[in-house]
Amino acid sequence: MAKLLLWLFAAGKMGKLLTTGGTMLLSLVVYSWVFGWRYAAGFVVLLFVHEMGHYVAARNRGLRVGTPAFIPFVGAWVALEDLPHDVETEAYIGMAGPLAGTLAAMACYFAARDNDSQLLLALAYSGCMLNLINLIPLMPLDGGRITAIVSPKVWLLGVPLLAALFFYRPSPMLILVGLLAIPQLKAAWRGDPGPTPAYYDVKLETRLNYGALYLGLVAFLAVMSYSIHDMIRA
Repeated sequence: MAKLLLWLFAAGKMGKLLTTGGTMLLSLVVYSWVFGWRYAAGFVVLLFVHEMGHYVAARNRGLRVGTPAFIPFVGAWVALEDLPHDVETEAYIGMAGPLAGTLAAMACYFAARDNDSQLLLALAYSGCMLNLINLIPLMPLDGGRITAIVSPKVWLLGVPLLAALFFYRPSPMLILVGLLAIPQLKAAWRGDPGPTPAYYDVKLETRLNYGALYLGLVAFLAVMSYSIHDMIRA
């Protein structure tokens, strides 16, 4: 048994498992202090589903990817050990997280209606808002990775959206996103945001498909967030 454990650590399997499980547990404990353990557990699951969407999509494209890691009040992420070879792959991986997260939020929503649960309704609202904010067209958010397939200059539209969100509900996390976005914004402004011109060489039809899917998901999450918020207040 001892040799087996040592082998697992050497291979990195146990280390990845402890990273994911340990950071999930840390987030659960911290969120529990603020919101109560039931809401905390549900919220961490929503984060996990979102990140697993990225994980599965990356593995589906043959990329090596780390297991999810969590930081309380910051969120979660999966680290790509292999970078995408083109913008379509990046958009595909970026879209998978919000899609999976939206499905999880909708599962909470329908379960809340069936069980008349305010807790599940609150989780559904949080899930919708979490994914909606993540779709702001600004790197390093998922929205920035998705809209890059249309044009990296779309990132410039994310600046006023991020600023409006900050003034509506100030958060240090939004400041961090803004700071991380500065290098990509400078590159987009200069018209040279990518590693090579071939990275953005995709068919017009592909651009339009991703653009339509992105706008549809944004509209759906915005409508659902507004509707669920009204249901909670009622």
